[in-house]
Amino acid sequence: MYCAICHSDIHIARQEWGPPYPATNFPCVPGHEIIGRVTAVGSEVTRFRPGDIAGAGAMIDSCGECENCVNDLEQYCVKGWTLNFNTPDKFLGGYNYGGFSQRVVVPERFTVRIPPGMNLAAAAPLMCAGITTFSPMQHWAVKVGQRVGVIGMGGLGHLAVKLAVARGAHVTVFTSTPAKVADAKKMGAREAVVWTKPDALKAYANSFDFLISTVPTSVPTHPITGMLKLDGTYVIVGAREPIEDVRGSGLWLQRRQVSASLMGGMAETQEFIDYCARRNIVADIELIKPDQIDRAFERIKTKDARYRFVVDLT
Repeated sequence: MYCAICHSDIHIARQEWGPPYPATNFPCVPGHEIIGRVTAVGSEVTRFRPGDIAGAGAMIDSCGECENCVNDLEQYCVKGWTLNFNTPDKFLGGYNYGGFSQRVVVPERFTVRIPPGMNLAAAAPLMCAGITTFSPMQHWAVKVGQRVGVIGMGGLGHLAVKLAVARGAHVTVFTSTPAKVADAKKMGAREAVVWTKPDALKAYANSFDFLISTVPTSVPTHPITGMLKLDGTYVIVGAREPIEDVRGSGLWLQRRQVSASLMGGMAETQEFIDYCARRNIVADIELIKPDQIDRAFERIKTKDARYRFVVDLT
């Protein structure tokens, strides 16, 4: 029914990523923030029946046997997971196609129930952008009263703002786009700062308990870690390039840490969707038709999305 566009769809479709991601295999059908209506189920499926509303994200299979998989951390499968598209289809051969298709087939374990009453189009980005920002907040236990900084105000960033605000954190947004300042404050951020030079961050030295970078490219790390308090954590969820400018002195002065996080495991993803349904948390979206996907790719590249394009496949 709906599939949102993630920046990683563009990266893979345009062969912008190297190992460990596989080379793009054409024809390639992207899309991994999917919500649709179940049309058929296999004979051993117990949690879904035709007519149910279900969601699928970036990961649709894993080994199911390693320590991480057994502990509901399939996103860290040591044998490697299967992405929603552009990875080998071990059942049918060839390569699987993603959510810009009319239909997809997903193992029950990697399918999420969507609670009644959710705005389905606006909930689609939760399947990747949402859980990718929620999971590290859970792991590092972001809580009421903490100071949280969100770096980047795009598809992931705007959801990070909403989720941190929902936890009662004092949220500051760092964006390179002046037009997004007002939006950040409407979403509950206490402050929104336009930073185009690392020197702009000096005023926030030793200020934050938790920083999350949703920027899809590498940014200089030392000015960012300087904003952390004692035992503060800087988590990267948006970029996979080498981390630039990490300095030991910038970390050990306040026992700071730099880390990274993937999307959530399936149990956590279901918990997250239920959490959002109870609190009416969804993405800000622009609904488009399939023939507008190429144009949407270009608008995402120029930071013109507000804040997630969702393809209407109904």
